[in-house]
Amino acid sequence: MAAKIDLTLDCANAQLLADFWKTALGYVDEPPPAPFKTREEWLAQFDLPEDDSEDDGAWLCDPDGSGPRLSILKVSEPKTAKNRLHIDVRVPGHGSAGERWARIKAKSERLVKAGGAVLQEFDGHHVVMADPEGNEFCVAAASA
Repeated sequence: MAAKIDLTLDCANAQLLADFWKTALGYVDEPPPAPFKTREEWLAQFDLPEDDSEDDGAWLCDPDGSGPRLSILKVSEPKTAKNRLHIDVRVPGHGSAGERWARIKAKSERLVKAGGAVLQEFDGHHVVMADPEGNEFCVAAASA
């Protein structure tokens, strides 16, 4: 059996990035682990510094349960270089190359409206983008 993975994204503003990545991936806020009823209750079990708050982290999941969990955590250090690992957002749907490219372009335009930026387009294949804090990712077609 293959190992499951979670992805963790360091950031300056966890709530801003959580909203963006929910739009990008169709993810939802992950419920707190049992037996906790709220994230605040769950976080209270840890000996966190006084200046830490519930807003310093966000936990997202695929509502279907098939994609990896995404943790978004506030850190004090700024992003200083290109990501060594990035996310590929795969746009579903079949059709001609032109139809797939149109879906990729439409998704990237929605993500620009959500706070992302287009960095480079590889016409007909994929779009390199950045989230609101500059983390690079690609938008491409899903496998047929």
